[in-house]
Amino acid sequence: MPFLSPIGRTALTFMEATGRLMMFTALALSHCVRPPFYLRHLGRQMMDIGYYSLPVVGLTAIFTGMVLALQSYSGFSRFEAESAIATVVVLSVTRELGPVLAGLMVAGRIGAAMAAELGTMRVTEQVDALTTLSTNPFKYLIAPRLIAGVLMLPCLVLVADIIGVFGGFLISVYRLDFNPATYIRNSWQYLEVMDVVSGLVKAAAFGFVISLMGCYHGYNSRGGAQGVGAATTNAVVSASILILVLNYLLTGIFFS
Repeated sequence: MPFLSPIGRTALTFMEATGRLMMFTALALSHCVRPPFYLRHLGRQMMDIGYYSLPVVGLTAIFTGMVLALQSYSGFSRFEAESAIATVVVLSVTRELGPVLAGLMVAGRIGAAMAAELGTMRVTEQVDALTTLSTNPFKYLIAPRLIAGVLMLPCLVLVADIIGVFGGFLISVYRLDFNPATYIRNSWQYLEVMDVVSGLVKAAAFGFVISLMGCYHGYNSRGGAQGVGAATTNAVVSASILILVLNYLLTGIFFS
């Protein structure tokens, strides 16, 4: 049955790629917990991921909160439930929109940058030079990026939550004529600790996935400039898909 051959080849290719990714992940994680630690390199990665991503994440969060308030008002006013807008905005931002949108923004910015940098180092044989100088590439290049991603994404999402809720507050108070004190009271009244914690846990998972995909595709890139470009695209696409899948799985774990 020749028509089964392409299906078999695709399945084998997928399983081979999954196995390579699992081995890469296990090796990278083992170097994250074993000294020596390159703290200066870790600090640089934390600045790149956290501080320099703050403008794009902040802009995304504030406009998301503003649009969410407008859309909620448009829908809830049909059955006189405008008082629920504050609750909808704060729960939507902290549980879902803050972590997911921040993750996607960082995947586009940081995941692509990691893949391009490591891919360029690979095709220009700088990674091989590190090995020649008795420096483990996983410990020097991969581990700091993974640790920085896991640590900085929750910080970014926490800031994005505050900015997103503030965006909803601005629209509700200055355009929809809500009472500021009532809006703030409604925001706090139904917000629980688990709403914020679940978003931060998601952010840590997203940070790990973004760094892992950027490092994996960049570290294994081949074929010169064209290979680096393909690695960059693959890093962003795979990280974005995994973020959406992880978001569904973690939401089921926290709120099912």
